[in-house]
Amino acid sequence: MRAFAVTKYKRALELQDVAEPEVGDSDVLVRVEAAGLNHLDEKIRIGEFRQILPYRLPVVLGNDLAGTVIRVGRLVRRFQPGDRVFARPDDARIGTFAERIAVAESDLALTPTSISTAEAASLPLVALTAWQALVERGNVQPGQKVLIHAGAGGVGSIAIQLAAHLGATVATTAGAANADFVRGLGADIVIDHRSEDFTQILSDYDLVLDSLGGENLERSLRVLKPGGTAIGIAGPPDPAFARRRGMNPVLRLAVGALSRKIRRQAKKLGVTYEFLFMRADGEQLGEIAALVDHSVLRPVLARTYPFDELPEALADLATGVSRGKLVVTMPVRSRG
Repeated sequence: MRAFAVTKYKRALELQDVAEPEVGDSDVLVRVEAAGLNHLDEKIRIGEFRQILPYRLPVVLGNDLAGTVIRVGRLVRRFQPGDRVFARPDDARIGTFAERIAVAESDLALTPTSISTAEAASLPLVALTAWQALVERGNVQPGQKVLIHAGAGGVGSIAIQLAAHLGATVATTAGAANADFVRGLGADIVIDHRSEDFTQILSDYDLVLDSLGGENLERSLRVLKPGGTAIGIAGPPDPAFARRRGMNPVLRLAVGALSRKIRRQAKKLGVTYEFLFMRADGEQLGEIAALVDHSVLRPVLARTYPFDELPEALADLATGVSRGKLVVTMPVRSRG
């Protein structure tokens, strides 16, 4: 089957003929009909995450999919051939930039019935990130105050909607051209990141979701109230992440060193910093699908590309997308 693979870090993706997926007893073989692009894909391609995601090259890239079940393993009970599904596969089993992929049953969910296949493919990674930050980690409650950076982006556009649904007052940073757009998603306060300083406008926030890292993350600590939490998805990784990943002692020390500065700054301010590297979770994805079908969440699709233009799509992603997600769609001939 055809697939786009990373053959060497920092090189463009290569279209290859690769072996058909092996389908285990608890796996579901899915015909990929659309695949979302994420900044994680680009970070993997350039080797930025090779210490925490040590893939053996060549590796088929891709972390989001929507498609149709072809076949199921003998222990699978929740899915059957013909089901429409979407998923973010486990990070040890990525490879959605291919015609077919075997996904663990526990990582899959039925797609929302109210949206297109391309829209469904845009959701899994960013929606699970938002869910795990706001619901699982943040336990956001009605009346709390949440700051979501880069509100027009893939994660931000879903996180704003979810935080508003949870009853929070939502502030976000965005360009002036996207101000009305993010307000339409549910943002109460919109700060122009080019002309305004969010630290001069916001205070006593319960939670910050930061997708930018660096100085932006450090400054975000200052808008939290005592006991508040900053959740970073762009890093740096923290010791808790290293423990969850089962890293060896040397790597744990190295990871701890990466986040030592931001953790010290947070402690001085009486707040907390946590790194979030989202995980695959079909059950959570099912809850997200229900919210989509109840018009609580809506995907934000910036543009679709044909499968053969995937390297160009990834290059476009790297240069910046003003709103939402990019998605590649498979040609009809791959669906037979």
